[in-house]
Amino acid sequence: MSQTTQLLFKNRVPGKTVFFKDFCANGGYQGLKTAIQTMSPLEIRDLVKAAALRGRGGAGFPTGVKWGFFPADKPGIKYLVCNCDEMEPGTYKDGVLLGADPHQLVEGMILSAFALQTQVGYIFIRYAYEKQAENLRRAIAEATQAGYLGKNILGSGFDFELHVHGSAGRYILGEETALLNGLEGIRPNPRLKPPFPAVRGLFGQPTTVNNVETIANIPHIVTGGAQWFKDLALTPDGSGTKLFGLSGHLNRTECFELPVGISLREVIETYGQGMWKNKQFKACLPGGASTPFLTREHLDVALDFASLEKIGSRFGTAGVTAFDDDTCMVAVTLNLIRFFARESCGWCTPCRDGLTMVRWILEMLESGQGTPEHLEMLKDQLKNISGKSFCALAEGAMGPVAGLLTHFEQEIVDHIKGGRCPFSK
Repeated sequence: MSQTTQLLFKNRVPGKTVFFKDFCANGGYQGLKTAIQTMSPLEIRDLVKAAALRGRGGAGFPTGVKWGFFPADKPGIKYLVCNCDEMEPGTYKDGVLLGADPHQLVEGMILSAFALQTQVGYIFIRYAYEKQAENLRRAIAEATQAGYLGKNILGSGFDFELHVHGSAGRYILGEETALLNGLEGIRPNPRLKPPFPAVRGLFGQPTTVNNVETIANIPHIVTGGAQWFKDLALTPDGSGTKLFGLSGHLNRTECFELPVGISLREVIETYGQGMWKNKQFKACLPGGASTPFLTREHLDVALDFASLEKIGSRFGTAGVTAFDDDTCMVAVTLNLIRFFARESCGWCTPCRDGLTMVRWILEMLESGQGTPEHLEMLKDQLKNISGKSFCALAEGAMGPVAGLLTHFEQEIVDHIKGGRCPFSK
């Protein structure tokens, strides 16, 4: 069993939220004090880059590289935005983190703002996370009272104000430019890039957007160092730990902090305590609803960005959803596509019309009305939609479809030949 250093969950107590006093008693705000008193903003940015932290919101873009695009030395108003929209099925890690330890994000936001020299920050939070938003508002008030937020933080001359903004509640708001439109109070369609948010973002000013888990790692990198953070991973291409949200047909479904590079087998058998009802593992989504399926042959794969990309899937948010051997993968894919088609903002044709077409094809196949022509249409739609949409929503939505066609095409054929779902009772 892999030994895991608990960073993000070190203060986690079941049924309890840790606030200012207990957070500080366990090393809270030490990273902020170290950075403010002994480091320059550039040194912090370089440290994050050296730590090889990759975005924990799904895309996995290197955080230090992203920060390198930001005009931190440019005068004038600049914004830091934290994405806590978290509406992808199978992903719930940020909600768990903020339910347990909201000050960790607040410290990370202040540190990140100092590194990027932004004056204003927003935490854009999912509409359903009412308790988490309440926790954050309390944590912000406590940090402000302690002198860690507001004017002249810790006597440094640096000012930063932080706000919590509730989402209206659509999946598209997880796309960073749609999120910025939502913050501005306009329709949340994705924006054309370039210009990128680092150049022209919120209210036309330079802006960087990072995920909750990404930002919560920053204080630990500052206190522990880049090499220490990289060494927490089990594979050379990885760094740090990851919050894995387990769901589906497992005996134990909850969120665990585990090292990047842990095997899928260990996640399923040790932390998920195996498949429910004495059934067998058939497949899983390794990183949330928008990632291609893995199968039994992948049980020994290392769960990190590079390893999963090599086998045609993605690490995503590490929302691992497992399916037993009695599960119809056509039905699973249909269920996911219904969500993505509903959540399309309608801005571009491949997403608006393409996902609707894919949903119809899968409905025909699952209901037993499918033909070989429907299978060919599904393959055509995969080619027509992937890489052709305005933003990444449709690209991600086709991830499970790609996995279905790669690993379970025979199940589609069985639906067609039998004129019914072979898994229906």
